[in-house]
Amino acid sequence: MSAQRLKIGCAGLGRMGKRHALNFLERTPRAELVAASSPDPVELEWARAHLEPFGVRLYQNYDDMLKQEGMVAVVIASATAVHAEQAIKAIAADKHVLCEKPLSTNAEVSQSVVDAAAKKPHLKVMCGFSRRFDISYRDAFAKMQAGQVGTASVFRSQTCDKLDPSGFFVAYAEFSGGIFVDCSIHDIDLALWFFGANSRVKSISAVGNTAVEPDLRKYNDRDNAVGLVEFWDGRIAFLYASRMMAAGQEDVTEIIGTKGKLAINTQPAMNHVNVYDAGGIHREIPQTYYDRFEYAFVTEANEFSASCLDNTPLPLDLKSAVQAVQIAATLQESMITQKKIFFDEGGDRTELACL
Repeated sequence: MSAQRLKIGCAGLGRMGKRHALNFLERTPRAELVAASSPDPVELEWARAHLEPFGVRLYQNYDDMLKQEGMVAVVIASATAVHAEQAIKAIAADKHVLCEKPLSTNAEVSQSVVDAAAKKPHLKVMCGFSRRFDISYRDAFAKMQAGQVGTASVFRSQTCDKLDPSGFFVAYAEFSGGIFVDCSIHDIDLALWFFGANSRVKSISAVGNTAVEPDLRKYNDRDNAVGLVEFWDGRIAFLYASRMMAAGQEDVTEIIGTKGKLAINTQPAMNHVNVYDAGGIHREIPQTYYDRFEYAFVTEANEFSASCLDNTPLPLDLKSAVQAVQIAATLQESMITQKKIFFDEGGDRTELACL
């Protein structure tokens, strides 16, 4: 079966959907992009120019795309609000699924995807957390596993987007689930990876502010937020998210262990060029999340395809994606209510911390 190519369709042709479509079309040798769908006429016009000439069949209706003969997998890169619905429909149609993060903006709906996948264990269903496919994060994880920094005790990570003065983030906030669900979900997933997916949350607290976009408050969102997650084994995850970086994308992670620490991307750089001029010494940094993690997305597409074709384990556990959403949504709740939220060792909420 390994000589076959994975015939895959792409749902959604917005900014991220275009990237997924082109990655499967041009940069995934073991996959063949055979279909794409979008309800947006502008997105379909782009697809007519960039996908259709290569034999990709286009659909305005997602349900119609699922019926295409020979297609066995779907990458879902549509709006977050329909991720779960489209994933469940694909599973029901007996398709492998790679779904952009998050599965949904709440844990209950996310769990419905896990439940659907459990009924069809022969299918590969994965939530795409791109940083797990990044070469630097994988190297750091391997070093931690080898005991190079001792036992990981504190996790500190951030997802910080470049400021968009157009007001895009305000409009997006109505559907995104909030800054923790949209941005910090990456850092939460990393914390669960480095600490272990079985880590049990003891308490969650968060604060935020609207330094540049006060209109975010009408959607219960902020443009800066700090979250603190305490686990029952004593470990701590410190999370920072922002949508107002001046220079560009700044995604930084530190894993602090008992014998040292690992730091990833603490000095963001677009390349290895430093500019020396009258203003001093400086360098360019990535302007978008995709600029920084482009090759991680390519690796993700290739590894997903290989897993489907060779029937090998997926690199991510779908249940972990639900836990990440649950933590992110609780952080958002804590920030809005200004209350610290506690959990018992069984994972249920409790009014007070258990001593």
